[in-house]
Amino acid sequence: MASTVSDRPGYGQLLRTPGAWTFLLPGFAARQPFAMLTIGIVLLVQHTTGSYGSAGSVAAVTGVSMALFAPQAGKLADRFGQRAVLLPGVLVHAASVSALTALALADAPLWALFTAAVPTGASVPQIGPMVRARWAAVLGAAPGRKASPLMSTAAAFESVTDEFTFVIGPVLATALCTGVHPAAGLITEAGLTLAGGLLFAAQRRTQPAVRSTESGTSRRHVSALSVPGVRVLAVAFLGIGAVFGGMQVSLTAFAEEIGRPGANGLLYGVFAAGNMLAGIACGAIAWKSGPRRRLIVGYAALTLTASGLWAVHSVPLLAGLGLLVGLSIAPALISGYTLVEALVPGSARTEAFTWLTGSVALGQAAAVTVAGRLADAHGASTGFVVPLVGTVLALVTLVSLRSRLTPARATITAARGTVHRDPVAAGE
Repeated sequence: MASTVSDRPGYGQLLRTPGAWTFLLPGFAARQPFAMLTIGIVLLVQHTTGSYGSAGSVAAVTGVSMALFAPQAGKLADRFGQRAVLLPGVLVHAASVSALTALALADAPLWALFTAAVPTGASVPQIGPMVRARWAAVLGAAPGRKASPLMSTAAAFESVTDEFTFVIGPVLATALCTGVHPAAGLITEAGLTLAGGLLFAAQRRTQPAVRSTESGTSRRHVSALSVPGVRVLAVAFLGIGAVFGGMQVSLTAFAEEIGRPGANGLLYGVFAAGNMLAGIACGAIAWKSGPRRRLIVGYAALTLTASGLWAVHSVPLLAGLGLLVGLSIAPALISGYTLVEALVPGSARTEAFTWLTGSVALGQAAAVTVAGRLADAHGASTGFVVPLVGTVLALVTLVSLRSRLTPARATITAARGTVHRDPVAAGE
C-alpha cells in the first residue's frame, strides 16, 4: 500500500513553499485554544455543579452551536475573505467565554450556562480550515485535476499540527484548572484565542482570493454540500468527534474515579500523541493506495481499537490502548481532508473544511453528553462505549456510500448553482 521513496515530496519541501511560514506560525497560535475549550468547560462546570452530565451538556451546547455556525463562517470567509470573518469573531468569542465563566462561578442555573454556551460555540474561530484553504491556494489544488504531490503532505502536516495542539491543550487546561483555579483553563483559552486570532488575521497576503458575486449577473455562490462526497464525509466525521468527546469525558471520569484527577491530562495527552505520531508517519509515506481506500481502512482500525476501551481498568493499559486509538485517527482524518481538496472547487473549499470541522464538533457534543450521563449513572467505563458506537456507525456509512467519494472533474455552473460531475479514477 505504501513506499518511502527518497524523491517523494516531504515536509522539508512543503515548508519551503513561499509564504508558508507567514500563516503557519500565527495559525498554530490561533488554533491552540480550540483544544482547551471543551475540557475547560467540562472541568469548570463539573466543579461548580458536581455533575459530569451537566458539564457534558453545557459542552455539548457549545459543540452543537459551533457545528451549526462553522460552515456559515467558512462560506463567509470564501466570499468576503478570512480577515473579515476573523476580526469580529475572536472578539465575540473572548466575550462569550468570559460570560460563561462568570456565570458558572456565580452558580447560575443551567439554562443560563446553556444560553452563554451558544455564542461561545458559534464564535469559535475556524483557524484549521482557514490554514488548509491557504495551503490549497498556494499549492494550486483544483477539483478534477491531479492534486499536487504536496497536498497529501500538507494534509498530514495539518493533522500533526492539530494533534500537537490536542497534546498540549488538554494537558495545559487540566493543569490550570486543577493547579491554579477551576476557571483558569477557560480564561487562558479566551486570551489565546483573541491574541492568536488577531495575529492570523493580519496575514493578508496568503489568504485565498475572494470570489465575490459579479454585479449585473445571476451568479451565486455554490455550497460545498452540493458535492455528494462532502455530505458523506461530514457524516463520517461525526465518528471522529464521538472519539474525541467520549475520550475527554470518560478519561476525566476515570481519573476522578480512581482518585487521581491529575492523570486525566496525561492519559488524554498520550491519546493525542498517538494521533500526532501517526500524522507524521502518514506525511512521510508515499501511498500507492487512493485516499478513499485509506479512509475506510483507517476507520476500520479506529473501530477495532476503540472496541476494547470499556473493558480496561488500569492507567497503563488505558494509556496503551488510548495510544492505539490515537494512532488510528490520523489516517482517517488526513484521507478525508485530502479527498475534500480533490472534490471541492476553491470557491467553496473553506466552507467544505468547516463542514468537516463542524461535524467533528457535533459528534464531540453528542459524545460528551451521552458519555457524561453514562459516567454519572454507571461509572466511567460505560462512557467508553460512546467512541465505539460512533466509529461503527461512521464505518458503515463510508462502506455503504463509498462510490460518492470518487474524485471527479467538476464544472460549476454558477448561474444555476449546480455541479456537473464526470467520474475519474479514484486512485485505488
